This record gives sequence, C-alpha cells and structure tokens, in this order.
Amino acid sequence: MCGILGVVATTPVNQLLYDGLMVLQHRGQDAAGIATGESDAFHMHKGSGLVRDVFRTRNMRALPGNMGIAHCRYPTAGSFSDSAESQPFYVNSPFGLVLAHNGNLTNTEQLQEEMFRQDLRHINTNSDSEVLLNVLAHELQDTARGFRLDLDTIFAAVAGVHRRCKGAYAVVVLIAGYGLLAFRDPYGIRPLVIGVNETLLGREYLLASESVALDTLGFQVLRDVAPGEAIFVDMAHQMHHRQCARNPVLAPCIFEYVYLARPDSVIDGVSVYETRLRMGEHLADKVARQIPVEEIDVVMPIPDSSRPSAMQLAQRLGIPYREGFVKNRYIGRTFIMPGQSTRKKSVRQKLNTVAQEFKDKRVLLVDDSIVRGTTSREIVDMARAAGALKVYFASAAPPVRFPNVYGIDMPTRSELIATGRTVEEICGEIGADAMVFQDLDALKASVRDLNPSLSSFDCSCFDGQYVTGDVSTEYLDAIEQTREGKIAAGKVDGGDSRQLHLNLHSAR
Repeated sequence: MCGILGVVATTPVNQLLYDGLMVLQHRGQDAAGIATGESDAFHMHKGSGLVRDVFRTRNMRALPGNMGIAHCRYPTAGSFSDSAESQPFYVNSPFGLVLAHNGNLTNTEQLQEEMFRQDLRHINTNSDSEVLLNVLAHELQDTARGFRLDLDTIFAAVAGVHRRCKGAYAVVVLIAGYGLLAFRDPYGIRPLVIGVNETLLGREYLLASESVALDTLGFQVLRDVAPGEAIFVDMAHQMHHRQCARNPVLAPCIFEYVYLARPDSVIDGVSVYETRLRMGEHLADKVARQIPVEEIDVVMPIPDSSRPSAMQLAQRLGIPYREGFVKNRYIGRTFIMPGQSTRKKSVRQKLNTVAQEFKDKRVLLVDDSIVRGTTSREIVDMARAAGALKVYFASAAPPVRFPNVYGIDMPTRSELIATGRTVEEICGEIGADAMVFQDLDALKASVRDLNPSLSSFDCSCFDGQYVTGDVSTEYLDAIEQTREGKIAAGKVDGGDSRQLHLNLHSAR
C-alpha cells in the first residue's frame, strides 16, 4: 500500500507534488520521494520518513520542472525499512525513465532471473518496483525504432509489461523529453484516477492513487484508469490512452474500501465513506442476530476508519453512539508499522479512554477489521480497565485468514489471528465477551450496491482466492520463510535521506 502521484502542469510542480503526498500520507509512512522533469533533465530527492521530514526548503528548490511524479512508501515485502528502496527509481537506458509504483509483483524472482540471463540488466535492490522499471525499459528498447519513441512504441511496451509482470501495480513514469506515462494492472487491483485542471496557460493533468488528492489540489476528476489501460500525456499536454491488456477484468482490492483509502475518496466509482456506512448496516443486522440488543448499552468505534460503520450500526440498532477512545494523531497507523513489538508498543500511545463512557456499561466496540489482533487485545483490556461490565467486539470486515500478496503488509499466515481459529477462539484470544464478523457477501454488497458494474473483487485476504491465478501454497511458504529469516537476522530500519541531482539525458 503506497501512494503515487504524476502531474503535467503549466507551472512548477514541486509544491503540487509535496501537497499531494501530504494528502496521501496515510498510504505509506516509511519513505517518500519526488522526481521532476524539465526538457531532458530529471531532478530527484527521496529518503526514509514522513513527507514533512524528508523534504526541506532546499530540497524543494532543487526540484524544478513542470512535470513530475511522487511516491510515499511503506514496505510490503518484509516489513523493514530500507532507504535504498525508497522511490522513485531511475534508469537511463535506452531512455531516461523515473518510476513510482503502488502494489506488489508476485513473479519478482522469475523476472530478476530474466533480467540477468536474457535482458542483461542489473538490479540494485530487492524492490519489485525496480524490477518493474527495468522490464518497462527493456520493452521500450525492444519495441523502439532506433532511439525514437512514438505512441505505438510506448503502448506496445506497456503491453509487454502486462505479459511479463504478474501481481498488482499502479504506475506513474516520467520519460525524459517525452512526457508522463501511467498504467494499471489488468485486474485494476490497486487504484489510479486521473484529473484535469483548466488554467489560463493551458490544461493540466494529475494522476493519483486516490481522488482525494485531486480534490485537494483543485483538479476535477476525469475518471478512473481502467484495468490494463495506459495513459500518456505528452510534452504538449495532450492526453492519449489505449487498452494494453488482452483480457482485462476489473477486480479492485476490497480492502481499500475497508481500511486503506481515506473516506473522502471515490475509487472505481464508489464512495469509500458510503461503503463504510453500508458495512455498518449489514453488520448491525448480524449483530442483532447474535447478541441481544438489550444487552448492549453503547456502541463505540475504534478511531478512525471504523467511525462511519459504527455510527450507522448504532443508528440501525437504536443504541446510543459514543466516542470512548481519544486518538493521538501524532502516532502513525499501527497496522502499517513494521515489526510486531513496535506495533504493540504504539497502541496505548495512540489511544486513550474516556473513562466515564465505559464505567458500568456493556460496550460494543466496532473496528474496521482485525488482522493480527494486537490492537484489538489491547483495546479490550483498556475498555475493561476503564470500568466496562462487558466488552463485545464487532468487525466491519470478515476474518482475515490469508496473506495479502498485492501490496498490503499481511505476509504470513502465522501473524494473522484468524488463521486456523474459529470465531469463538478469536474472541478468546482478544478477551472479548462476544465477537461478530461481517459476512463476505455482505461486504461485497456494501461496495457493489454503489456501483453494480463491479462484479469482481480481490478478496484474497478473506477467502484465499487470488485473482491473478499465480499464487500457490509454495509461493506463500517462500514469503513466510523470507520474512522469518529477516526477523531472525535482526534486520532494522536504517539509512539517511539522499539528495540526487540527476541531470540525466535519454539516449536518443
């Protein structure tokens, strides 16, 4: 889960990209980077940390140009920070390319082998994003006529990426001297939306992971990028698009609506906020079937993403809604923090109870989902310590029983509290008096009701069905072994921000 931006504007874009990253900060707190372009020259700055910490005034001044891309990252392939894997990534052959990627490739090792044996390209990091960049560069090299690019060449190269790369990817790329390229995987697993802004100097285009970035920056949403589609905005600010996949199927990650996206975003024609309201309605019906409503005195959300569901649940059941937890907004999202010990330590720093709301009450706590169970267990303990007579727990999502391999930090089955456990056993693990999970069909209905054309979703973390069709038990075992090896080796976060002034030219 990362945030990406790509813009072609009529004025310098450095501040625009910085502001966009601030809006998308919830999608990744591990690292950030911006690359800008002017004529054939690229300028880039990236490093570990929050956006506000990576960029200083001197860094922003060193990012001239009217087009650029930006990225905020959280680690997906091992849950440890490495500044060398901060994005964007750059290659200079055969054309100058700078790329930012949201998602995760599932055939990275195969592609790395192909890079070494066939394509004769060197990969410097363990990042699948660098692999994807080199695949694109090689496909451009194979399809280009000499050292000139045209639209057919660019779109044919994207088609080559679709043939070779498996998994999830929403991508923005600067091509030196040519323009901005963006594309989405053939299943549209990760979101990507395009917007337009009409100015006195001409038309501007912005692509982003979520529509909220467009809203905030003053762009009008044009549409979502279709699965398998490529968008190219040239130096004359003309937009071109083409379907580059053979059999595209829209199957967005349903966890975007549950947790990842901001509630004020619209993804694939569906309001995230309205989806969460409907999730609360469906969950209320199931709660009423399993827990006598008269035994619940109050409904409370676990801030923040569960708030719409909790409010709608309380209204539907006719139970008072209260805010029993106060959130410290200067603590990062615990779900995306690398390392279990860091995540557990942060829970009580992040939340504190309003004691009078719990004292002598039977409380129903509502969360958007339960992944590892660390936060849930701590929260139940906090509610009891504040004086709750009973603590019931409801999840607006089904049990997370399987790893997500498409860009969310759920890589091992052993870390998921629901794997191999019944609902009753999960309830016992977190110390609640009763536990209610959303049904998967109800979750799908919450999204589909708002856009009936959405017939498919990636629900792999709930049902184990991976839409790309290439994820085997052996693949999941290999991910777990890699992660466990890193933990045993004691690999930790490290590295400093780096300023890269790349006055680099394409080889045309």
